Amino acid sequence: MSFTIAIIGRPNVGKSTLFNRLVGQKLALVDDEPGVTRDRREGQARLYDLDFTIIDTAGLDEGAKGSLTARMQEQTETAIELADALMFVIDARVGLTPTDRAFADFARKANKPVVLVANKAEGKHGEIGAMESYALGLGDPVQISAEHGEGMGDLHEALSALVPATSEEDDEVEDDEDISEEEAAQRPIRVAIVGRPNAGKSTLINHLLGEERLLTSPEAGTTRDSIAVEITWQGRQFRVFDTAGLRRRSRIEEKLEKLSVADALRAVRFAEVVVMMMDSQNKFEEQDLRIADLIEREGRAIVLAVNKWDLVERKPNQISQLRTDADHWLPQVKGAPIVAVSGLMGEGIDRLMMAIQEAYAVWNRRLPTAALNRWFEQAIQASPPPAVSGRRLKLNYITQVKARPPSFVLFCSRADAIPRSYLRYLTNSLRETFDLPGTPIRITLREKANPFAYKRKRPS
Repeated sequence: MSFTIAIIGRPNVGKSTLFNRLVGQKLALVDDEPGVTRDRREGQARLYDLDFTIIDTAGLDEGAKGSLTARMQEQTETAIELADALMFVIDARVGLTPTDRAFADFARKANKPVVLVANKAEGKHGEIGAMESYALGLGDPVQISAEHGEGMGDLHEALSALVPATSEEDDEVEDDEDISEEEAAQRPIRVAIVGRPNAGKSTLINHLLGEERLLTSPEAGTTRDSIAVEITWQGRQFRVFDTAGLRRRSRIEEKLEKLSVADALRAVRFAEVVVMMMDSQNKFEEQDLRIADLIEREGRAIVLAVNKWDLVERKPNQISQLRTDADHWLPQVKGAPIVAVSGLMGEGIDRLMMAIQEAYAVWNRRLPTAALNRWFEQAIQASPPPAVSGRRLKLNYITQVKARPPSFVLFCSRADAIPRSYLRYLTNSLRETFDLPGTPIRITLREKANPFAYKRKRPS
């Protein structure tokens, strides 16, 4: 089992910057504004030959019981309980503060090994602040600059006494690497939950986990980072990403919200299935349509979830009407699964998880070559491509080059002249014939080489 270290300290001392440095990528949002991190975030860290799990936490801060600040601290306390050791981070440029001293006592009471880290220690002021930290009684401070990567050797030396030797694990398969359907059925499914602010994304994931793992609030914009959690449902593994709400670009003004949105978009690109969550009271609004179009353009499998279904007055044929509305407003992902859920009450969760698995299976599907050829001939006979400028377009053959999503190459003459409407016809016919509901389908045109082209060349 991996050794786990929690990074703790007061707000804005550079915990998330250190987290990003150790995991080797910018997973956690970083900004000068205090309190950017709210939920705890886990990542796989590597420091030279040391491999361990690292947990980024909200800054230790006091707040009224039940407030968002207090619940952020509860998340931090949970991370401390899960950890095998702690990295207590202070800002060396600021020096010790009363809050640092109070939470040093808090760290000692955890009764776990503590590595004292004096961050932002570059320069004379940083060195003086680092010397002050001896007063905390947590041992020698490790002076680093997480932003510039200084002092990582000293940090490695301090951690070497704690972290046991671990064997390297294989890297994850690249997002779009083609794999067999059998292998796809065994791997954890990467799922991103996206939608407008306050659609209930975090509440849904908390219900799946059976615990208050992610902070929720009636206030829109509670989630900032894209937080990944591991879920097992009926024996199948899922890695689910909660994301910040996506608003219209014209309404995004603060730098921090721009970072949150960029983080959500990265989660979409990393995911294999994206659940687009809508509020049952305001579904299929303009921003919902934009988000669905983004998912399709990124080539991800899509599942539509209408949340807060417990607030809807029940009428006959409501689910059928949802299906009709979805196909009307989102023709580019026609047939995409749509599920009515209540993240708060747990209604429809089983149907949602089943829909995710079905969408994932379709996204990974490869079509039999013989069946594809028969379909192609019948599709052309039923509706031949139109003539352009009096010249007939010739479609030679089609082949599937990859799955994830299903992608095809169509060999033809005059690829630039084939109308987009005809490609839509082929796409819809493929979707209907081979039962590919909702998944993006890619058809790339390629002109077949002319075997007589060399005869046109004349020696110079």
